[in-house]
Amino acid sequence: MVSAATPEISFLIPAYNADDTLAECLASLQQQTRSNWQAVVVDDGSTDRTREVLEAIARKDSRILLARQPNAGAAAARNHAARLAAAPLLCMLDADDWLDPTFIESMLPVAEDASTPVIAYCAYRRVAPDGRLLRAEAAPILAGDVAKREFSSFCALAIHTVVFPKSLFERLGGMDETLQTGEDWDLWMRMAFAGAEFRRLDTCLAFYRMKAGSLSGDPVKMVRDAISVTTKAQALLRQQGLSAERPETGWITPAISQLRMLAWVIAAKRDPSLDVAALTALLPDMPDAAGYESFFAGVILHGLRTGLFTNDTDDLVDALDQWLPTFLLLTQLIQRHSFPGTGRKIIEAAAWEISAADLLRSFTLCNVQVVSVELGALSRLAKAEQADTLIMHAFSGGQHVGTFVGPLWGDLSIRAQIRLIMQEMQAGEHLQTPPTLAYISSWTREALRGYRAFGGIIIRHGRRRGRLERLMVGLGRKALLASVPSDSDDNDARLADSLRTLQRDPEPRPLNPSGPRPEEEKAAPAVHSEEEYWEHIFERPDPWNYVSVYEQVKYAQTLSLIPEGIEKALELACAEGIFTEKLAQKVARLTATDISQRAIDRAVERCRDHRNIELRVLDFVRQDLPPEQDLIVCSEVLYYMKDEEMLAAACRKMAAALKPNGYLITAHAHIRRDEPTRTGFDWGNPFGVGTIRQVLAAQPGLTLEETIETELYAIHRFRKGPVADALLRIEGHGIPLDADVAKHIIWGPDGIDREAAWTTEVTTSVPVLMYHRIARDGPAALRRFRTSPEIFRKQMQFLRRQGYYTVTAQTLAELLRSGKPIQGRPVMLTFDDAYLDFLTEAFPILAENGFSAEVFVVTDKVGGRSDWDSAYGEPAPLMVWSQIQELHQKGISFGSHLASHTPASALDNQALLGEAVLSRNALQSRLGISAASIALPYGATDFRAPGILAIAGYRVGFTTRHDKAGFSDNIFGLPRLEVRGDHPLEAFPELMGLPGAFIG
Repeated sequence: MVSAATPEISFLIPAYNADDTLAECLASLQQQTRSNWQAVVVDDGSTDRTREVLEAIARKDSRILLARQPNAGAAAARNHAARLAAAPLLCMLDADDWLDPTFIESMLPVAEDASTPVIAYCAYRRVAPDGRLLRAEAAPILAGDVAKREFSSFCALAIHTVVFPKSLFERLGGMDETLQTGEDWDLWMRMAFAGAEFRRLDTCLAFYRMKAGSLSGDPVKMVRDAISVTTKAQALLRQQGLSAERPETGWITPAISQLRMLAWVIAAKRDPSLDVAALTALLPDMPDAAGYESFFAGVILHGLRTGLFTNDTDDLVDALDQWLPTFLLLTQLIQRHSFPGTGRKIIEAAAWEISAADLLRSFTLCNVQVVSVELGALSRLAKAEQADTLIMHAFSGGQHVGTFVGPLWGDLSIRAQIRLIMQEMQAGEHLQTPPTLAYISSWTREALRGYRAFGGIIIRHGRRRGRLERLMVGLGRKALLASVPSDSDDNDARLADSLRTLQRDPEPRPLNPSGPRPEEEKAAPAVHSEEEYWEHIFERPDPWNYVSVYEQVKYAQTLSLIPEGIEKALELACAEGIFTEKLAQKVARLTATDISQRAIDRAVERCRDHRNIELRVLDFVRQDLPPEQDLIVCSEVLYYMKDEEMLAAACRKMAAALKPNGYLITAHAHIRRDEPTRTGFDWGNPFGVGTIRQVLAAQPGLTLEETIETELYAIHRFRKGPVADALLRIEGHGIPLDADVAKHIIWGPDGIDREAAWTTEVTTSVPVLMYHRIARDGPAALRRFRTSPEIFRKQMQFLRRQGYYTVTAQTLAELLRSGKPIQGRPVMLTFDDAYLDFLTEAFPILAENGFSAEVFVVTDKVGGRSDWDSAYGEPAPLMVWSQIQELHQKGISFGSHLASHTPASALDNQALLGEAVLSRNALQSRLGISAASIALPYGATDFRAPGILAIAGYRVGFTTRHDKAGFSDNIFGLPRLEVRGDHPLEAFPELMGLPGAFIG
C-alpha cells in the first residue's frame, strides 16, 4: 500500500456515478512527480459502481480517503471533503478530469504561504468527447482589483486549475450549497473580495473532459445561478465602493453579466428545442448591449466553439450552417432590447474575429461578406444577396498585402477589385502589369493627357526625379484601371448610380445676409517709430472700448483716489479723452497728453466745452514733462516700456515733475508673465502692475499711500512725501467683461503659458471634447448630457490656464494625416445637435476664452426641437439657420450630425449615403463653404460608415469612442472624450490627463 506523511495538498473530489472516469482521475494524482498529497473522494449517493471502484483503489493507496453522503450536490460534497482534508492547501478536482504529472510540483511554490492568502492558478485544455485535446485556455492576469472585476462578471477560472489555502476556504464558510452550478465561481469571487492575491502560472497543467450533451448541465440552473452570483457580487462591489460600470473601465453591470451567461449557454447548447423565451424571462432585466458588441461577439463565438468541440475560431467557417440559426437567434434577441444597430455590430465583430483567425477563408455571415483574393489570379466575385459590408483580404504570392473594410454595393468585378487594392489598400505595387494591347493603349492615352506635367519635369532635369517616379507610378495605375473592363452590375457602377440619384456636390451659393460680416482684414503698414505705431492703433476710434462696464468701473475707482483741492494736474496717455472729461471735473487745471496726433484730435473734439483742459501731443518717454504738478495720472501705458530700465527712467521723470506732497496715480493690469501665481492677462508685455508698483515704490521721495486691488488690476496712489500707513481697498472689477478683454485673461494660480507649451511640448494625440447642452435645467434622465454654464466656464478657464489652444476639425485632420508631432497643447471642442443654448450660453464663454468650436448640426431639424429626446421630457430648442450663419461668421465651425439624427448603424447603405450627402449639401448651401466634418448621432458607427462618409465628401468623422484622437485612428472614426454633466468639476482635469491640477 502507498502511504504518505502529512500531505502538502488535499484534492477535494466529489464523485457521482463516475465509475467510468474516476480511475483515470486518481491515476493522474498517483503519477505526480511529488507524492506527498491527499485525495478526499466523497461518493455523492452514486447508484453505479463508483463506490466499488473507489474502494479498490483506496485499498492500495492510503493517500486516498473515501467518504460517502446521500446525494446532495457537488458543493455539499466538496464541503464534506474539505472538513476531512489534512493539508493546508486545497484543490478541487472533478472525477472526470485529470492533471498533468507536474501539477503539484509546479503549483505549490506559487501558492506558498504569505501575509495575505495566495491563490495559484494555471491554464487548462478542454478535451473533446472523441479525445481530441483542444487548445490551451489561459485565464487573465487577476492582479489587484482586476480579480474583483472579473469575478463580478463571470467565472474566470476552471475549478481544477486552482490551489488555495484551506484556512481561507473555512473562513469564508466553504462553498454555497444552494448553488447547483457556478459554486466555484461564487467561491473565487468571495475570495477576491476577501483580499486574496491571485497568482498565475503560464503553463497548461489541467484537463477538462467535455461530455456530449452535457456542457456543465441544465441551462436553466446555469442562468439562475449566474443571476445569484452576479447579484451577490454587486452587493460586495457597492460595499467596497468599486462599481464603476462602463465598458471602457472593464466593470460591467449584473444585467450584462447575466446576459453574458444566457448568450453563452444558448450558443454552447445549440439546441432547437431550447426554450429561449423561458431562459430570457429568468433575467431580472434585459439590458441594452450597445457598447458591448465586441464583447458579446466573443462570448457567442466561445460558446459556439465549446458546443461544437472545435479547436480554432476559423473552424467555425466549415460548420457555419450548423450554428448560424443559433447565432441569428441571439443577435435578434439582443437587438430587440438594445440600441438600433447593435445586432449589426455584433455580426461585424464576429465576422472579423472569425476572419482574423485565418485571412485566407472566404465566407458570408449575415450582411458581412468576407473574401480573400490572390492578386495574380483575380476573378469576378458575386455579391452575396444579403451582404452590404465587405471585408476583403488581398494576397500576393501568399503574402498578405492589405485589407479593405467598408460598404459593398454590387459584384466585385476585376476592375472593382483592382480599384480597392490600389486606392483603398494602397497596395498597387503588388499588381502585375498585363502585357496586353488594351493596357498599352490606356497607358498611351494617360501619358498624352499628362504631357504638360512630363514637360515640366523634363525641363527641370534631375531635380524632379522623385516627382517623375511618382508620376510614372500614377500613370501606370490609371492605365491599369482603364484597361480593365467594368460593367453595370459591379460595385463601382452601382455606387455611381446611387451618387447620381443624390445629385452630389452642388456648387456652394453665397450666404444670405443674415448677420454681421467680419471686416476685411487689412495688412498692417510697416511701423518704423513709436509715433507710427500709436497712429496705427488709433486709426479705428476707441480701439479699447473705453465705454465698457469694465473700463467705466476702473475710471470711477481711479477718480475715488484723487484728493480734494488739486490745482494743477497732468494726464499722460490720455488717448481720446474719455477719462480726461471725468478727471477735469476733479481738478482746477488739467494738461492731457498723448503720443498720437489722431488721439489728441479726437480728444480736442470731445473736450471742447471744458475750459480747464489743455490737450497736446507729448512722448513722455523721450520728452520733458511739464513741472510743478499737484497730480499726475498715468494709467494703462507703462507696460509698453521695453524693459525695466526704460520703466525706471519714466518713473523718475514723473516723480521729478511732482511738487512736494504731490500725487501720482497709476492703474495697470496684472499680467500673467509678470505674476505667474495669480490671475492675470496673457499679453506679451514684459511686465505688469506688479513690477510697475515695485519700480515706482523704489523712486526716492515717492511713497505708496493707497491701493485699490481687484482680481484683474490694481490702482495705486503714490505721494511725494512721507505717509503714515498705506491703505488697501479690495474691490471688484466691472462685469460683464467684453469678450475682447476676457479672452486674454488666465484665471487661477497654476498653469502654463501657451507660448511656453508651444515651444517646449509636442504631442501625438489630441483630446476632442464632446459636449451636448450647456444649460442648467432639463430632464433628469439626460443629466449626463447637460453641463451648467458655471461649470463650463470653469472648464474653459482651466483649458486656457493650462495653455491649450483650439483646433478645427479640418485642421485636426491635416495634423493627423501629416503624421508629424503636434506642437503645444491642442484641444478640439465639439458640440452635438446645435442646441439653442450653444448660442446663448456656450458661445459667450468660448469667446471669453478665445476658443473656437465645432458644432454638429442635425440639418433636417434646424429651427425645431430635439425630438429624439422626447421620451425623457420636454425636447430642447435648436438653433435656426440665421443663428448658425451668424455664429459661422464669428468663427464657429459647423459639421454634419446627419439629416434626421437616425443612428447610422440602423440605416442601410443607400439611406446612410443619402442622409450624409443631403446633410452636407444643406450645410454647404446655407454657409457657402464645403462642409468637411461629421459626427454620427450616438456615435453609432460600423464597418461601412467610414467608407460611406468618405464617398459623401467628408474629410473627417467623429465617434463617441472614449479616447484621444491619434495618428493610428481612422480619420472617419476619431474618438472623443465625453464631458459628462453628472460628473464633479474635479473630474475634468483627470479627463484632460492632468489629475489634481487646480480648477475652480
